[in-house]
Amino acid sequence: MESKMQGGIVMAGGGKPSWSASAIVATVASGYHILRIDGYSHTMGTPTGEYIASLPFTVGGHRWHIRYYPNGRSSETKEYVSLSLYLHDWVAETVKARFKFRFVGDVAEQPLILGGLHQHLGILLLTEKGADVVFDVAGETFAAHRCVLAARSPVFSADLFGAMEEGGHTGGVVRIEDMEPLVFKALLYFLYTDLLETETMKQGEDGDDEDVLCQHLLVAADKYNLERLKLLCEKKLCECIHVGTIATILALAEQHRCHALKKVCFHFLSSPANLRAVAATDGFEHLSRSCPSVMEELVVMLSNLV
Repeated sequence: MESKMQGGIVMAGGGKPSWSASAIVATVASGYHILRIDGYSHTMGTPTGEYIASLPFTVGGHRWHIRYYPNGRSSETKEYVSLSLYLHDWVAETVKARFKFRFVGDVAEQPLILGGLHQHLGILLLTEKGADVVFDVAGETFAAHRCVLAARSPVFSADLFGAMEEGGHTGGVVRIEDMEPLVFKALLYFLYTDLLETETMKQGEDGDDEDVLCQHLLVAADKYNLERLKLLCEKKLCECIHVGTIATILALAEQHRCHALKKVCFHFLSSPANLRAVAATDGFEHLSRSCPSVMEELVVMLSNLV
């Protein structure tokens, strides 16, 4: 049989080399799990680093669960909600998984804004380009875009595209009577970016502490039906509770139906030492007059602790 070398390949009988191919296809399983969080505000009392686990579910022959951290997995992420996927049962072999989370539901409840939309809207607020409404707040003016405000708040929608249009005031100045300029500035920032403006929060109101501005912002959030902003303010105020602020914050929680914040306040007062210190303040006396129902709940709570 005649053979010859050509280009490094041994040719037999002058014919062309034969070839073949094969493939190894790994078995990949896919699936999804819907995790519904009812009463999100009631989960905000969970400390940073602690989680609430979903029920186990099966994908690819293995059981999994989702860990939900309402206040983040660490101090670096305490301002955010964290989610993680875990194998529910121990297995000897290596298991790899690719996953993604998607938030759905009411816009006011969503903790994330996809892409850079919030950045672009923030620039729009800063530059005032295309602004078509001006607000007068205690003599300070703010230019804004009525479509953005209406999309974010049903109250602004009714005001800007309802009564004002019918009254022919579409091009006039809107006066805000019951709010300070710094509070309205923080409110606008949230409407455009879905975030708390940390620099404004640090400035405080007329030199006051950060929690004072946050208290006023919570009232504004309730007025304009901004549930997510209200929850963010609740979370911030939970970190500001001490003997000097507890009475005011508890009254605020009661008046604006902030259940998680109220729960944290009651936990603080469950300490006899804290309760004695708070009872000696003027704020506690005001609380007893303005919110008698809270005092009744407090008495019941203390009797159960005995």
